[in-house]
Amino acid sequence: MGDPRRRIPRTDALLAEPRLAKAADTLGRALVKSAVVAAQDRARAGEIAPEDVAEAALAALPPTASSLRPVVNATGVLVHTNLGRAPLSAAALDAVRAAGGATDVEFDLATGQRARRGRGALAALADAVPDAGGVHVVNNNAAALLLCALTLAPGREIVISRGELVEIGDGFRIPELLAAAGARLREVGTTNRTRVADYAGALGPDTGFVLKVHPSNFRVTGFTSEAGIAELAGLGVPVVADIGSGLLCPHPALPGEPDATSALRAGAALVTASGDKLLGGPQAGLLFGERDLVERLRRHPVARALRVDKLTLAALEATVRGTPPPVRAALDADPARLRERAELLADALARRGVDASAVDSVAAVGGGGAPGVELPSAAVSLPARCAEALRAGTPPVVGRVEHGRCLLDLRTVEEDDDGRLLEAVARCGC
Repeated sequence: MGDPRRRIPRTDALLAEPRLAKAADTLGRALVKSAVVAAQDRARAGEIAPEDVAEAALAALPPTASSLRPVVNATGVLVHTNLGRAPLSAAALDAVRAAGGATDVEFDLATGQRARRGRGALAALADAVPDAGGVHVVNNNAAALLLCALTLAPGREIVISRGELVEIGDGFRIPELLAAAGARLREVGTTNRTRVADYAGALGPDTGFVLKVHPSNFRVTGFTSEAGIAELAGLGVPVVADIGSGLLCPHPALPGEPDATSALRAGAALVTASGDKLLGGPQAGLLFGERDLVERLRRHPVARALRVDKLTLAALEATVRGTPPPVRAALDADPARLRERAELLADALARRGVDASAVDSVAAVGGGGAPGVELPSAAVSLPARCAEALRAGTPPVVGRVEHGRCLLDLRTVEEDDDGRLLEAVARCGC
């Protein structure tokens, strides 16, 4: 019969195989060759048959040349920082593809002259928040706050409540960020109670602005009080409101979450927010406020280092102008429909011999937004061992383990993905 290893196809023959050749056109020859060699080694070790080498190489190839892998977010956390925060809408994805080549991002086709960079995205944001006299975009919310400090308070004081000296993630803290801008923090009040009089007593000729930070990733309850933006706006110095989560106007499901429109109407001179949280767009720092102040921010030398690229601008404009993004759809989801979907999936899995059931669940906004807000949801409950197997599958499915069970929360799974979710669970063998 001879040695079966002699039947393993040569590398050049495999690379010429039409499907692998097509993959090389997209992913690059080096990446495809690496997958081919790995599959050949598996055949030499007896793990796969020689005639299956091409299929094994194809199966090992990533969907794109990036190492990032698309996953199904079944955690029930709408804005999951570790999973890339807000998933982009179809309109935003189309806009990114269109912006991938040469575009008129900073060019006026009518006059042939240079034009305002990102004017489409800025106009969309201005239309969405008409109370703003000016709008500017930087690369994230921390950058927006940094630009405010660099422009309005270099070598001066920023007055802030001790209850709002927050850590924003990965060890980064608001006080250190502002100090890096050359500003001095003037802390007032206490952790749980800060009054307008505390702010007023701290104001002086060195005051750059009063900073109001939404403690978006925690709650302080009990014996508490805080000064509102409207009260602080009457103190005679600019009030900068960091609302964090990127809500542009009030949402009925999040009555306690600050939004840009309400903050401006209350008297904030500037409002900073994130683009990739409740807005549902790409990572960006959004700045709304008084026209003259926004123009000062835009013309600061550091603004150039903080600007966003054409892909972000395209996605941002499409997010604001296009159909509701997935985060908004998840926020508005009907719990009764979520339960119906969970029961259909659980029944289909049970018929395949999987220990699956539909259960009520509680989802969360996440991403440092709406802390403590519970969103009624429904999930497919599986044995806890499924969590690891699902993460290793194709596509990877990320759920959460709770009370000894793996829950796949459907509030964060688009209904069109239910079929993919069903097949992923069935294939994982749990």
